Amino acid sequence: MTRYRLDLTLRRAEGALTRVLGAAERRGFRPLSIDGDTHAYGDRWRLRMAVEGDRPAAVLQTQLTKLYDCLAVEVSPC
Repeated sequence: MTRYRLDLTLRRAEGALTRVLGAAERRGFRPLSIDGDTHAYGDRWRLRMAVEGDRPAAVLQTQLTKLYDCLAVEVSPC
């Protein structure tokens, strides 16, 4: 299994984190850690998440960018 670090910018909306976690799990990625804080603008969250999976990171990145709440996604290997 390969580990990836995701750096996300999310809208501050109810259920945004749940949608991100659900998308990751449905694509075969297991969340390992989550850390986040509010963005300087106050209406956004910066989220750092480590995931593990057998699929390419591009699969997850593509799906997360389709979420309305997800404004930006950067993926890097851990």
